Amino acid sequence: MSSSPTLAIRPAQASDVAAIFGMIHELAVFEKLEHMMIATPDMLHDSLFGAHPACEALVGEENGETVTFALFFHNFSTFLCRKGLYLEDLYVKQAARGKGYGKQMLVALAQLAVERNCGRFEWSVLDWNENAINFYQGMGADVMPDWRICRVTGEALMKLSAGTP
Repeated sequence: MSSSPTLAIRPAQASDVAAIFGMIHELAVFEKLEHMMIATPDMLHDSLFGAHPACEALVGEENGETVTFALFFHNFSTFLCRKGLYLEDLYVKQAARGKGYGKQMLVALAQLAVERNCGRFEWSVLDWNENAINFYQGMGADVMPDWRICRVTGEALMKLSAGTP
């Protein structure tokens, strides 16, 4: 994909699952959501590299060590009638922060979205994460104040699927 003198960005391979999973756990702790994490390395492997992959990932390596990842998938815009690229998670290990790696990962993802003729590149950010919000706005992103994420999961999902919300 792309590289800098200190960060090499490439598509994830099956051998990267353990490193990506470790960073997902670090992200869950940072976001104070580790109690919601039920994922396992095997589940992640299947989601990325199984018979029907649900997502893709890029990894960034510094001197051969994986220090960042971005996990993404395609969504669709009915208004544009084009697919989009949705960034589920972008994480840079604490020791590798402040080096521009987050920006390089976003640039690589934007390039991928353009190559794939996507109409949008979008993601969500926690409302309390001012550093991330400022960073994303500095990269040209619009934070959509009028939109809220709706989520149905667990027991509520089971009830809704049965028609008894």
